Amino acid sequence: MISSLARLGPRLFAARLKALSLAAVAALAGCSANPIYTTTGVVLSNYSEGEATPYVLQMSDAQMACALGEGVDPLLYSFSRVTDAPDSTGSLLMLLAGNCAEYEAWEAELAYLRADYEGDVAAAKDAREVAKRLNALTAKRRYASFQRAMAAYEFDPGAEPLECPFLFSEQDEITFLLGLLTGMQAIVNDANSGAMAGVPRNIAPQAERAATCLDNEKWGGMPNAIRALVWLLLPDTRPALAPDPWQVLEHSRKLGVEKGMRVPHALQAVAAETFGRPEKLEEAIATFAEADATIEVWDDYRLVDEVAAGVVRFSSDKHWTANYGYRTPQSYFGRMSPERQTENVETMNLDDLL
Repeated sequence: MISSLARLGPRLFAARLKALSLAAVAALAGCSANPIYTTTGVVLSNYSEGEATPYVLQMSDAQMACALGEGVDPLLYSFSRVTDAPDSTGSLLMLLAGNCAEYEAWEAELAYLRADYEGDVAAAKDAREVAKRLNALTAKRRYASFQRAMAAYEFDPGAEPLECPFLFSEQDEITFLLGLLTGMQAIVNDANSGAMAGVPRNIAPQAERAATCLDNEKWGGMPNAIRALVWLLLPDTRPALAPDPWQVLEHSRKLGVEKGMRVPHALQAVAAETFGRPEKLEEAIATFAEADATIEVWDDYRLVDEVAAGVVRFSSDKHWTANYGYRTPQSYFGRMSPERQTENVETMNLDDLL
């Protein structure tokens, strides 16, 4: 009998171990489907959509906003394991995270220009490589933001014929519009990285078509500015009777100032750098700086104007660093050289002193 028990013992132990393993797996499976997690995910998603997103869009600190994108996006999207992914809010969060990566890429680019100005070849090569890698990261994040924005409104940008999405609120419109803009930025970042991110170029004509779904006047010329940038990148996409893209950008700049969001200035600066038009770059920077004295920024979307300001200032910093070895002095923003301006300067009449 003792020998029988001895033979049976290992079997009982194995059976109990198997039962415990199954129980553990069941418990873990139960945790992953825990209704509390699902409820929390829904609540967090709704809060982000209804409260956090409007709050962030009103922020004036672009650096803090981008840090929020990097920090909150993984938390919010971890709940997509137990509930639907919050793609509308997620598009904005990934847009902000992309901005963080781009800010680092800007600093690397300025470091390259300083090293090049000073003739430090090794430092210039290293900084250029860092900038490429950071541009690739920025491109990946921005492409993800574009994809989320399209998914949020069940929009197929390549569908024929074009079927505009149902955008029920102003927040839906700005989220969709920023998604299109971010897709265009992803292409530019990928090009600056040497195509390390592999962003598909066909999203450019898709964004051009989708931009027609939005009211150009209401959104300060942003939709047409996006279209004009695509026309410059891909001339075949420009309609036969469409005006010159640079004229469209100029008109869009004026609308942007009227509405309080100077995104078209930023798009013109990017286009001018891309296509080697220094006079258009100077025009975009000068008119942006001039508008500071008169513009009433759209409070609900203050962050959009702040991000555009960063793009324009970086364009100015690149010009100053390449030509003078340092970034734009604050008192010279809007100008392209440190030379004193003598136009419209009041001079004292020495005869009055005699």
